[in-house]
Amino acid sequence: RLSVTDRCDLSCAYCRPPGAPRPARLAPLPSDELVELVGWLAARLPIGRVKLTGGEPLLRHDLPDLVRRLRDVEGIAEISLTTNGTHLARCAAALAAAGLARVNVSLDTLDPGRFAELTGGGRIERVLKGIAAARRAGLQVKLNAVLRASSWGEDVPAVLDYAARNRLELRFIELMR
Repeated sequence: RLSVTDRCDLSCAYCRPPGAPRPARLAPLPSDELVELVGWLAARLPIGRVKLTGGEPLLRHDLPDLVRRLRDVEGIAEISLTTNGTHLARCAAALAAAGLARVNVSLDTLDPGRFAELTGGGRIERVLKGIAAARRAGLQVKLNAVLRASSWGEDVPAVLDYAARNRLELRFIELMR
């Protein structure tokens, strides 16, 4: 796992509880340093896969170039990405062309109101468009859904149905207090 930014465009309830202050922003490491670090590690350890995370990694302006450079590191066979999906429609094709293999997209609910509440105002339509764009670009898409006692009865069947209809792998994640 390689965190490429601490920035995020959402304020999800399980990442940033209500009333919690925003953490101080840190400058991300330059791409040259990230590539050098991965190269150093891959030369010494049996690392064949790199998963890009954040914050929200799609907010990093040079992400396609970083993916391309990481793919060139000897020993690295796969680059993947974990995302909230809100910017995926905009950059899925460029990331696929750069060598990204797959994306894990957070999708806890398909209910627009509950999604907005959980994410601090996010729009589910943006995520669904991003998933569709990633699939069109040839990326493998996996879904991650956090289970919540308050709405699992409605959300789990809907997300399961969406995953089945679209032939997507789905992983349920237990909410950690």
